[in-house]
Amino acid sequence: MTPDLTLSFSVKSRSRRCVNGPLQEAARRRLWALENEDQEVRALFKDLSARLVCIQSQKAQFLITFKTMEEIWKFSTYLNLGYVSMCLEHLLFDHKYWLNCRLVEDTEIHVSVDDKHLETIYLGLLIQEGHFFCRATCSMAQPAEKEGEYLTLCKNELISVKTAEGEFEWEGVSLVTGQRGLVPVSALEPLPLPFHQWFLKNYPGSCGLSRKKDWTGSYQIGRGKCKAWKEYEREEKDELNLHQGESIEIIGFVIPGLQWFIGKSALSGEVGFVPTRNIDPDSYSPMSKNSTFFSDEERCSLGVPGSDRKAECASFLHMLAQTDITSVYRLSGFESIQSLPNDLSASQPEGFKETRPGGAWEEHQAVGSRQSSSSEDSSLEEELLSAASDTYHLPEPDDLDDPELLMDLNTGQEEEEAENFTPILAFLDHEGYADHFKSLYDFSFSFLTTSFYSYSEEDELVAYLEASRKWAKRSHMTWAHARLCFLLGRLSVRKVKLSQARVYFEEAIHILNGAFKDLSLVAALYINLAAIYLRQRLRHKGSGLLEKAGAMLVCLPDREYSAKSELDVVAYVLRQGIVSGSCPLEARACFLAVRLLLSLGRHDEVLPFAERLQLLSGHPPTSDAAATILSFLYDKKYLPHLAVASVRQRGTQSTQGMALPIWQVRLVLQNTTKLLGIPSPSWGEVSALACPALRQALAACEEQVDERTRRTLCLILSKVYLQHRSPDGAIHYLSQALMLGQLLSEQEAFESSLCLAWAYLLASQAKKALDILEPLLYSLKETESVTRKGVVHNLLGLALQGEGRVNRAANSYLRALNRAQEARDVRNQAVALANLGHLTLKSWTQQPARDYLLQAVQLYSKLQASMETDMELVQVLLWLAQVEVYRRQLASGRFCYEMALLFGLRHQHLKSQLQVTKSLCHFYSSVSPSPEACITYHEHWLALAQQLRDREMEGRLLESLGQLYRNLNTAR
Repeated sequence: MTPDLTLSFSVKSRSRRCVNGPLQEAARRRLWALENEDQEVRALFKDLSARLVCIQSQKAQFLITFKTMEEIWKFSTYLNLGYVSMCLEHLLFDHKYWLNCRLVEDTEIHVSVDDKHLETIYLGLLIQEGHFFCRATCSMAQPAEKEGEYLTLCKNELISVKTAEGEFEWEGVSLVTGQRGLVPVSALEPLPLPFHQWFLKNYPGSCGLSRKKDWTGSYQIGRGKCKAWKEYEREEKDELNLHQGESIEIIGFVIPGLQWFIGKSALSGEVGFVPTRNIDPDSYSPMSKNSTFFSDEERCSLGVPGSDRKAECASFLHMLAQTDITSVYRLSGFESIQSLPNDLSASQPEGFKETRPGGAWEEHQAVGSRQSSSSEDSSLEEELLSAASDTYHLPEPDDLDDPELLMDLNTGQEEEEAENFTPILAFLDHEGYADHFKSLYDFSFSFLTTSFYSYSEEDELVAYLEASRKWAKRSHMTWAHARLCFLLGRLSVRKVKLSQARVYFEEAIHILNGAFKDLSLVAALYINLAAIYLRQRLRHKGSGLLEKAGAMLVCLPDREYSAKSELDVVAYVLRQGIVSGSCPLEARACFLAVRLLLSLGRHDEVLPFAERLQLLSGHPPTSDAAATILSFLYDKKYLPHLAVASVRQRGTQSTQGMALPIWQVRLVLQNTTKLLGIPSPSWGEVSALACPALRQALAACEEQVDERTRRTLCLILSKVYLQHRSPDGAIHYLSQALMLGQLLSEQEAFESSLCLAWAYLLASQAKKALDILEPLLYSLKETESVTRKGVVHNLLGLALQGEGRVNRAANSYLRALNRAQEARDVRNQAVALANLGHLTLKSWTQQPARDYLLQAVQLYSKLQASMETDMELVQVLLWLAQVEVYRRQLASGRFCYEMALLFGLRHQHLKSQLQVTKSLCHFYSSVSPSPEACITYHEHWLALAQQLRDREMEGRLLESLGQLYRNLNTAR
């Protein structure tokens, strides 16, 4: 079969449950425009780990292919997570779609592929790699005539196989017994999930077979109480004896796929391990099928870097929302430069590679992009050797904040008198858990600096603890003895003396003799010992302990980490989940792997586990937590489409009323900027693609009554709408910003009032702007702020001009000019003069208009050059060019047009170049005909259309250029 895969899509309405015809056609047209220049589509599918073969726009299809197992695995994951659909929305829809809140919520792109063909491609690549994992479809014994050549297999046993071309038998290694031999191909079934193949290859190790697969496969995670359905006589001291019908309290949880859980007998009150096969699975309270963490504390432990920087992110948003409207005058008609003309197709706003001022934004963006941490992809030995070489500060007693225990190792060690060890023995011999033991169990070895001092080398501490252990043993102090063995074992691991550590841990477990009163200690002992067994490949010695350690690791909520090597035990549990087919166990193990790897800073290793966790969870709050981690990881890997898609997937629902945290809003804003294709130091525009995230965050702030952040988000949203010539949407959010500003302070209320008035002016609703500005001007009578009065007079002039009240508008502009002169603000003087010039130009009084505009140009020339002032100057030069053309001063008019174009080229500002170029084309075709010059500027217009990726405009221009060339009788 062909290795290519057809991916079809249809745009559907959720409410009507049918195809949205207009949007489907818009998407198809957009795709048609991308057929010849498909770099953007190729880049998108590269992020999705697929390779584009071709686009079939008429059928709304893509033809894609895969070269490696990793590509098909990643693509399948993104497909199942819904990211492919969301990324296609980024590609196919323009800003008008993203600005329409209801349309975005009602629309979904439905993606379909041939699943059987995808599976065939997957199996082909699997066999092509030659080494993969299979499950035995039946039990098999060795043929008598070929004893020793073939593997003896149980049904469902996992086997690592190496293929041989054209052979009916493959070489296999059992993951249960470790034995090697031949296996008939007909008895094998490749594991169908790429994640399982990847995990077993990258985290090799043994795994047993579930004793009762039917039990584990059909039940959920349980809690509460359960009943024993048959008797059980314990084989080890840490197990419970069970009587039929006996009630057992589940300590923590019972998880299908595990052979043990921890229970408390209702009859005897004893605590110990209970075999899962001996309890009635219908007798306990089931948790949600998608639960992977068992408490809010566990969910919070999944915090990712950036989530704790609320103040920094809020400051970033505040900088993004800043406006100079309270101090800088606005230019009449300036919005025509800032936004695309009406006759321009806006099918791809993400393509505008313009630069805009924004030094503060630049700084914040750079900070966000630099936040990364290296991953330590090392073996356990390397990690432990690294830990052993760690230097740590040994504080003096005066530096410590009253810790629970401070042992001075210099007191009487030589005599080794019993009284010298009384403090540590008394401290450690507490029966059960106490908060001051917490530092003993964490994997940072914090007890080294919180509990001991006055030792120069760690060997001194080891000698002291060893002497303490002897006294604890002589004195029959069980708990002190066990804890001292545990500490000595941990220090041995720190020095990579694993065999010595194993002896200490085994001694501690033997001493406790099945006591469970300090569950943290027992869990740490079992898990540390299990990690050593796995590392030293001693599974034959401790197979039972491995199963029990797995239960300790997985079933107890809010357990503290005790060692970096826990990952070995997590991997063992995950292998058990794969063998047993227990999705709850697999999801729980993925969660633990994600949490541990994040804590260790090994971010490069987290992604596969986080993606698998997201696939297995499916519903909040687990899916919210997993999506949060994924957005952080995709951002680190510079996959902006996926980063934005993972944030969007969280939706508007949240178990805690937090639709979207502020740090993720910042992440979305930065990644949508990357999708614009703007270099990080010069990004200024906010992509409309960020609107869903901004609205989710706004909803969250309403529930949290965070009025300041709400106002900030409203201002940012209004900027997006104004940027895309949708003032009605801006008015909606600015009305909210004004209401919130009035609650916050006079400054915020004043600023919000001016912003709303400006939005009304851009929406050609001058009357509503006047209703805001006239009372505002009256309220400033008593104030001494010259600039504020000037700003209001200038906006009032714009509003009066919009109402056709020319004389009053001129008076307002003159008052604004006087205020600017009084404040010695050259830029505001230039804007006021330009507005007067535009007003008189509209009134067909050419000479005053020319004088005002010339004065404005002279003042602009005195200003320090910046993009913002240069773009204002472009508009003024266009007006001046019109005046000169009206006066038939064509050379002067052409000079003004060309100067305006030079400023647009200087800043690579496509929008201003487009407007000026259109004016020059009109000038050389109708006002001062020059076919050669007309062709030159039409060609530049065509280049701009290509940069803007507007195929419709490009087609019209090619037609026009063809006609111009024909008129010149040229071959072109």
